[in-house]
Amino acid sequence: MLEDLILFAAVGFAAQMIDGALGMAYGVSATTVLLGLGVPPAAASASVHAAEVFTTGASGAAHWRLGNVDRRLVLRLAVPGVVGGALGAYALSSVPGDAVRPYVSAYLLVMGALILWKALRRAPARAEPPRRVAPLGFFGGLLDAVGGGGWGPMVTSTLLGNGAKPRHVIGSVNAAEFFVTAATAATFLLTIGLDLWPVIAGLVAGGVLAAPFAAYATRHIPDRPLMILVGAVVVLLSLRGIVQWAW
Repeated sequence: MLEDLILFAAVGFAAQMIDGALGMAYGVSATTVLLGLGVPPAAASASVHAAEVFTTGASGAAHWRLGNVDRRLVLRLAVPGVVGGALGAYALSSVPGDAVRPYVSAYLLVMGALILWKALRRAPARAEPPRRVAPLGFFGGLLDAVGGGGWGPMVTSTLLGNGAKPRHVIGSVNAAEFFVTAATAATFLLTIGLDLWPVIAGLVAGGVLAAPFAAYATRHIPDRPLMILVGAVVVLLSLRGIVQWAW
């Protein structure tokens, strides 16, 4: 029991360091581990989102203290994201969401390549205000619930691909994710319940511990290296999804 708690705390810590610093991959990382251990997709997504209520709260607070959060962007993402997350959780309780994964992976591959191109060219574009945020928040929340993760890869990569400032995008996406995961976890609780409490406790402990370190890294890493890291992670995650679907 203690060994399992330590294992999932380590998983939560590593996942939150990546997610908090780059704005993505907590859900994907943690859900992948649970699925590998034989946990059903709906139960895995429910457990990860229950843990994320605490980890995203800690991450959002840390980013806010360090000045990484654009409050207006958080509101524009959170409201439609809550709606999408609740609908996705309700759908996953009765319908598997594997059918959309290859299309999402292809989309993310394009966005990751665009981020890398913008980061590596000689004269990076000036940061632009984000556009079409509400639809992005809705589909990000929907994908996140159905796939057990995906809010960060979709929302962060799209905003960065459109030229928004990396530090504010990552901090705001992390802060908005708290509201999305809270709605998703509540929907799972009402539909299928939450049973894997030792797993949830381990993920929470590791994630909350990592949150301030990840936010600090986001504040101090320069924009170009940060965009290169984000783009590389998005490309790798999308390629992984495409390979899994093909096999």
